[in-house]
Amino acid sequence: MTPNDAFDMVLFGGTGDLVMRKLLPALYHQHRDGNLPKSGRIICLGRSATDTAAYLEKAHGLAKGYLGSDYEAAVWDEFASRIHFLRVDANNADDYKLLADTLNEEQGRSRVFYLSTAPDLFAGISENLAKVDLNKGNSRVVLEKPLGHDLASSNEINDAVARFFTEQQIYRIDHYLGKEPVLNLIALRFANTLLEPLWRREWIRDVQITVTEQVGVETRADFYDKTGALRDMIQNHLVQLLTIVAMEPPASMDGDAVRDEKLKVLRALKPLSPEDVHTKVVRGQYRAGAINGKPVPGYQEEPGVPAGSNCETFVALKAEIQTWRWAGVPFFLRTGKRLQDRLAEIVINFRETPTSLFGRTHTPNRLVIRLQPDESVRLYLLAKEPGNQVRLRPVHLDLDFKETFKTRAPEAYERLLMDVIRGDLSLFVRRDEQRAAWRWVEPILDSWENSTEAPKPYNAGSWGPAAASALLSRDGVSWHEES
Repeated sequence: MTPNDAFDMVLFGGTGDLVMRKLLPALYHQHRDGNLPKSGRIICLGRSATDTAAYLEKAHGLAKGYLGSDYEAAVWDEFASRIHFLRVDANNADDYKLLADTLNEEQGRSRVFYLSTAPDLFAGISENLAKVDLNKGNSRVVLEKPLGHDLASSNEINDAVARFFTEQQIYRIDHYLGKEPVLNLIALRFANTLLEPLWRREWIRDVQITVTEQVGVETRADFYDKTGALRDMIQNHLVQLLTIVAMEPPASMDGDAVRDEKLKVLRALKPLSPEDVHTKVVRGQYRAGAINGKPVPGYQEEPGVPAGSNCETFVALKAEIQTWRWAGVPFFLRTGKRLQDRLAEIVINFRETPTSLFGRTHTPNRLVIRLQPDESVRLYLLAKEPGNQVRLRPVHLDLDFKETFKTRAPEAYERLLMDVIRGDLSLFVRRDEQRAAWRWVEPILDSWENSTEAPKPYNAGSWGPAAASALLSRDGVSWHEES
């Protein structure tokens, strides 16, 4: 892409939280850094009876808070000159004529339609765009999750969009794939010879992928109670991170080459039987406790949560990949709300040495890829403490992106939005990937549906149910924070 490449970024749901909180700030940063083509336009759509001036006033007020110290009035004014607001009801086919007329004022531009709406609107929006020929040429459509609540509903949404857009035009976004440490994991694996010989069952004992939150359901109880942690986090975010860790080297960094390798991992996941769900999956639900010393209610006491709800707010599970590289290596996935810390990390635990000259340390070499809150990569080794006695303790080699590169790391949405503008699909989820992930997750959902067992309770502010620790102990290992 050159600074002169022209594009139109059309944001459906332009008055919504995602656009205001994430998308506009992401585009602002890329504008400030000089990465957005100068002739690029941002067209925000909404049903409200407002105009561009009123819309920009609202966006400006919110942006100052979301951008914090990155806000610069002069830069914002320059960025805001790109933004236009159109009153378009996504369900009203007649409104799309106004959108088409606006876009057709400028020819030869790539067009990105970002559907920051409820998924049940995706089909209608796609059809209405097609009616005014906005699905043709260099047009792309970005789909936000959740894409369905099971395989059948996911297929229904994908089928509806695929009637009007080809697979090469569809960008299913998972913002975890745009995080700097995830991309650095790919670089560490495939740009360095040091790790590749060790990246296999002979040397890796277990892999842990954790994404936890301190917040509860907040104002999303109606959505969350119908979704739960398995659908909300495991089926997409954590399973996608697993594929990045486990995939074979792609032939190139071409979008389909990368996604082909991820698909092979998904297809190699060992299916879970009902007995496996009972022994290898832990579901929990938070009860009242304290976060950072502040009392918080239990899930059942949250506003909007139905009485007696069995919705899971915590999931830990053991996954196995049936390939020569990974056979016998457990992959532990964990996610939950109201836990002790806000954390997203991938932990690679290497095997201990066959014999030890220094006694058993029970602290294996470990690679920790931290996605949040502070993005970093740490390699833990054992070294001798200074002194006359031979005592070992863990030390780490640290790659702190902020300190090492002395520059701001772009947020995930910044990178992914730029990839859409460039037409790079490598960090977006292909339909067959999504289908394979749902097929692996569905037996868990079916088993829970047919079970009378309630989620295991855990105190808010803890690390989840005790059963999650027991899950790992059966393999003779423990969670990273318990080691």
